[in-house]
Amino acid sequence: MAGAGEDARALFRAGVRAALEAWPALQIAVENGFGGVHSQEKAEWLGGAVEDYFIRNADLELDEVEDFLGELMTNEFDTVVEDGSLPQVSQQLQTMFHHFQKGDGAALREMASHITQRKCKVKATALKAGRETDGDEDDADSVEEMEVTTTNDGATTDGICPQPEPSDPNSQNIKEEDIVEDGWTIVRRKK
Repeated sequence: MAGAGEDARALFRAGVRAALEAWPALQIAVENGFGGVHSQEKAEWLGGAVEDYFIRNADLELDEVEDFLGELMTNEFDTVVEDGSLPQVSQQLQTMFHHFQKGDGAALREMASHITQRKCKVKATALKAGRETDGDEDDADSVEEMEVTTTNDGATTDGICPQPEPSDPNSQNIKEEDIVEDGWTIVRRKK
């Protein structure tokens, strides 16, 4: 029976790693070195830390998992996750742990496979600030905004990796009189 428990634990570990590797916020943090020069090592450590967290706390609530993951991202990668993915990843992890507790290896394998198939590749690019910066401004308080582009590696998206929709050139009719001298555009309500 110990072999079955170890096998389920290995499947849970693989599922945790698959969920974290498919998490766009973590991918961005690692690829852009938000965790410093050891970002990749921190991401690998994160998988073990999440696994241990579940094993030590058998009856976790979803908000506890979200808080734990959010705290790890903030502390290790100096990243605040505000893209709505934190509840999704937490739910995936909690569901996998439930299957692990029941010893349902087939469900764990299926979840890990499904997550891997829907994995997104993300690319972050810094947006240029439209305001001038003062030379005396404290860099520690500045916030860098990023634009994220996702592409899907798998066969289906199921809404996980939304592609940007092309903008219709006719949807925005900007009249010349709406553009004022300093380059600003006046936005008017539709009638």
